[in-house]
Amino acid sequence: MAEIISNYTDFWPFYLREHARPVTRALHYMGSATALLLLAAGLMGHAAVLLAVPIAGYGFAWSAHLFVEHNRPATFTYPVWSLFSDFRMFGLFVIGRLGPELKKAGVGSNATDELNRRPRT
Repeated sequence: MAEIISNYTDFWPFYLREHARPVTRALHYMGSATALLLLAAGLMGHAAVLLAVPIAGYGFAWSAHLFVEHNRPATFTYPVWSLFSDFRMFGLFVIGRLGPELKKAGVGSNATDELNRRPRT
């Protein structure tokens, strides 16, 4: 059985390692941005759109874990920390400060790392 993470300080690097591939992170960003746009639309009077917020956010993210990262989303075990971390990761990406966090967590942060991991055919 996997070790239980008991504090957010330990969870954050775990979360980043679970999102090691740039494509996984990109799909998360797409989901987060779409969810925020839908939330804004819903709050501006299009209430029915609010139903799509979790579908958009989690749809992109869970697809990334299933088809790209091949791991289990942290949402299932740590729902609150995972949601917070998703927006933290997105925010750090937007302001250009995610790289150092990835490096501290032991994750390569650029697309060439992804290409170098792929088997050559």
